[in-house]
Amino acid sequence: MASLATTVNGLKLPNPFVIASGPPGTNGKVIGRAFDEGWGAVVCKTVSLDASKVVNVQPRYGRLRSRESNEIYGWENIELISDRPFEAWIDEFKALKDSHPDGVLICSVMEEYNKDVWQEIIGRCEEAGVDSFELNMSCPHGLPERRMGAAMGENPDILQEVCGWVMEVATKPVWAKMTPNVTHIEDPTRASLRAGCDGIAAINTIRSVIGVDLQTLRPEPSVEGYTTPGGYSCQAVLPIALRMCMEVATVIRDEFPDATLSGIGGVETGEDAAQFILLGSHTVQVCTGVMKSGYGIVAPMKEQLLAFMERHKFASLDDFRGHSLQYFTTHADLVRRQAEARAAKKAEHDKKMVKADTEWDGDDFVDQSDALARG
Repeated sequence: MASLATTVNGLKLPNPFVIASGPPGTNGKVIGRAFDEGWGAVVCKTVSLDASKVVNVQPRYGRLRSRESNEIYGWENIELISDRPFEAWIDEFKALKDSHPDGVLICSVMEEYNKDVWQEIIGRCEEAGVDSFELNMSCPHGLPERRMGAAMGENPDILQEVCGWVMEVATKPVWAKMTPNVTHIEDPTRASLRAGCDGIAAINTIRSVIGVDLQTLRPEPSVEGYTTPGGYSCQAVLPIALRMCMEVATVIRDEFPDATLSGIGGVETGEDAAQFILLGSHTVQVCTGVMKSGYGIVAPMKEQLLAFMERHKFASLDDFRGHSLQYFTTHADLVRRQAEARAAKKAEHDKKMVKADTEWDGDDFVDQSDALARG
């Protein structure tokens, strides 16, 4: 039988499905619910040492629906990181490790450009029992004026420096979460891994404006008639996430073979997860899918991924992780390959074409007749 169990950076997960940082991991109660539902791991909503600077607005989500079916396929949020006091998080981390000792708890952290603050939060969270860290270097809209999130992750030099601060004190695995709002995601990936991070998480949401209300002429989501660009997620971003994970996985394969990748972006089915794993992901994270369908979405996703594995006779995730990376090449190489294939096909056709009556062969009579026919 196929198994979904996997070990990533020493973390033993019952399956590769991880709750991504965001509303589904917003407090200890819902994190416990995720563990009870059978998720492989949970990344908590991003924490910071001083939550007083975090003030959310309402509404803060915008959704795109299919014109035909009304299905939600695009989702924008302008939600900030956790507005809950750091001390409350510390207490809940301890309680969660008591109530769910086998649950893999990953702490998402976002802070300002301050070495002492980064190192303090890492140390205190480790003391509280968290199993791993994800560095949020990628929030596209939250607190850029404080050089937090994507404002930090878009600069490889700063990113490498800050990741280095973390790695000086962290004794648990650390993933750096990449922003897609860059020209080449390989650059911040390399910076993070050069600093010593154990893995990469990609991608965070895509900076976007989800639309304009043609009645009010105000962009959405409208807060007192105004808005700000937010982060785009859901099914619509899947192709972009797959492309960027392929690029990150290629860097890992070629330059940092011991590093891992947690793929994120539009995952709602086991088949979606299989694609990320085929492109090099060790785990897959889900946020918007949970907001649409609830924590129970993990059960059918696990069944679908197992069905895919059994169909292809894969016993473990390792059997097919990264398998599809080998099929990416340059456009010039595609042209060469197609020319060679056409030349080979023509040569085979010409080989079957009878040029004299003595060449007719009873075994290949139909093929020889077809080769001589026009259409």
